[in-house]
Amino acid sequence: MPVRLVALLAGAVVLAAAVAYALTSGGSDGEAAPRGGVRVWAVGDGGNGTREAKRVAARIAKDHPKRVLYLGDVYETGTAADFDANFATVYGALARRMEPTPGNHDWPEHTGGYDPYWRKVKGRGVPHRYAFSLAGWRFLSLNSETPGDRAQLAFARREVARVKGTCLIAFWHKPRINAGVHRDEAPAVDPLWRVVKGRAALVLSGHDHNLQRFRPIGGTRQYVVGAGGRERYDVDEGDDRLAWSDDKVDGALKMRLAPGVARLSFVAANGDVLDRTTVRCRRG
Repeated sequence: MPVRLVALLAGAVVLAAAVAYALTSGGSDGEAAPRGGVRVWAVGDGGNGTREAKRVAARIAKDHPKRVLYLGDVYETGTAADFDANFATVYGALARRMEPTPGNHDWPEHTGGYDPYWRKVKGRGVPHRYAFSLAGWRFLSLNSETPGDRAQLAFARREVARVKGTCLIAFWHKPRINAGVHRDEAPAVDPLWRVVKGRAALVLSGHDHNLQRFRPIGGTRQYVVGAGGRERYDVDEGDDRLAWSDDKVDGALKMRLAPGVARLSFVAANGDVLDRTTVRCRRG
């Protein structure tokens, strides 16, 4: 075979390999996905400085996640002192990798606690609603303390419209689908749920201090991840919307994300895997 033809064929093989790698290894932010997917964790209701909360945080940190979604609540009222004494002692080492959303314990004092804390950690302000992309998924953070805010709903609709399929993970503090003690509060966040229902593959929330996974509703799955180290709340296991729950242990949600697929595990503070699911989304 002529030398020139060999060189051309070799170049074509290299180019094909590079294209295949680009198509399979990275998220929409251009970062390559490690083997098994990009690791993202979600947890809420752990900003209280307790030993239990620190155990959950240590479990998350041990996995070296790319991002951590903090699903809200720094106790007792999210003041600057609460962030310094309670939140930073638990999640300070992970804070730069965190994507937060405000909880009901944070919001009353957010101008003195939540806002300046995240501005200091991130070197910029963290909006109360925002979006970002990672590993082929779009993430949408919304504020469940202002669920009917028109500007927020308009922002959410624009972001949902940007995602042509269902590879969207929305997160906010108060869950719309809930079998815990706060289930009577769920209808208040219906404006947010209506925007993402059927368009987001996943909705993640905290607020109820337990772990819950629900069956798909209109194509969207609600996960409650509020067992970050505060006292736990009972779950009504008779709720027929529930697929799985645990109100006995502290823990968090681990996600391995790749384009079109999310592999999710509820993990206890001691490392036990409590529940596993795989969720696929429609791309394009």
